[in-house]
Amino acid sequence: MNLSVGNSLLQAPLLPTYPPAKATFVEGDGVHLVDADGRRYLDFAAGIAVVSLGHRHPAPLAAAHAQLDRLWHASNLYTTEPAAELAAVLSARFGGAQAFFCNSGAEAVEAAVKYARKATGKPGVIAVEGSFHGRTLGALAVTGQPAKRAGFDPLGPARFAGPNDVRALHAAAGDDVGLVMLEPVLGEGGVIPLQPSFLAAAADLARELGAILAFDEIQTGVGRTGTFFAWEQAGVKPQLVTLAKGLANGLPIGCLLVSDEAPRGFVPGDHGSTFGGNPVACAAACAVCATVDDDLLAAVRENGERLAAGLATLPGVIEVRGAGLLVGAVLDRPAQPVVDAALDAGLVTLVAGANVLRLAPPLVVGADDVDLALRILTEVLA
Repeated sequence: MNLSVGNSLLQAPLLPTYPPAKATFVEGDGVHLVDADGRRYLDFAAGIAVVSLGHRHPAPLAAAHAQLDRLWHASNLYTTEPAAELAAVLSARFGGAQAFFCNSGAEAVEAAVKYARKATGKPGVIAVEGSFHGRTLGALAVTGQPAKRAGFDPLGPARFAGPNDVRALHAAAGDDVGLVMLEPVLGEGGVIPLQPSFLAAAADLARELGAILAFDEIQTGVGRTGTFFAWEQAGVKPQLVTLAKGLANGLPIGCLLVSDEAPRGFVPGDHGSTFGGNPVACAAACAVCATVDDDLLAAVRENGERLAAGLATLPGVIEVRGAGLLVGAVLDRPAQPVVDAALDAGLVTLVAGANVLRLAPPLVVGADDVDLALRILTEVLA
């Protein structure tokens, strides 16, 4: 089969689950992408906050290459060194936790929902309107976006409170609730930070209900907001944390962390994942965790502030919100045409709702890169 490679969409027999692609990328280097025609782009999407250290970063690249030369797969019937090391690293970062490894964020959320149901014996879930937790049926059941849920009902017993609405949070409570699932910053739902007071109220409510508090840090975790976990900034420590996206710098991985203080749930045979804890992905993730140190986190905070301050001065920007290098600009116009125009101008960006421009560059982005992105957006929005 001959498929022509170029910036026109490949005529591959793929299910139409995504809109038509506007570019075909063939190479990445640091904070840049190159398309099939050789054009270079500044990447302020990072594969939707996935390529956390930039394309081909030497640390995870070397770790993955070295592991490829040793062992690709052994199954979870056995232990591998990279998976054991990664579990220890994440436990230390969290302050005491056990890890379950899988292949994606949706799988990590599925594991969290299943764990809470087993540990509490209660199926009900409280989540947030506008939240996004994944597209598998369990993850979709706790996703607060009716458009994504449409066509797949009936789903699980979840109720939704408005972001930062403590009264609605309590109104959603019930004796059947075994899980409170929150994104510290709603990513796809508009880059809306949940206030520390709201997160604290959710923790208090979970305790009152005998429920488990889970934070979905699939997009906010591993340094994206300027601390390794976003919950560190709020001072509210959950019992469960889901990770994925930036954990292995683009290799597929997901993780459920279960605090040492959480009620016990799973026993052998309750859950599993054939490819979970893949040695190559875990080796890359160990390298990522080692690289996300205090100096890099300080740079994330500094460049995030620079980006947010610059966006606030641009024409058509009504509000800027987010944390670290997960930044949303609320526009006075639809966001998708702005994303399309920015791509034409050599800048890769994202949307987060109808009128929110989302920027999530690699954590290694520099001040000069931020300034160039702002100049491009100035021209696009003028």
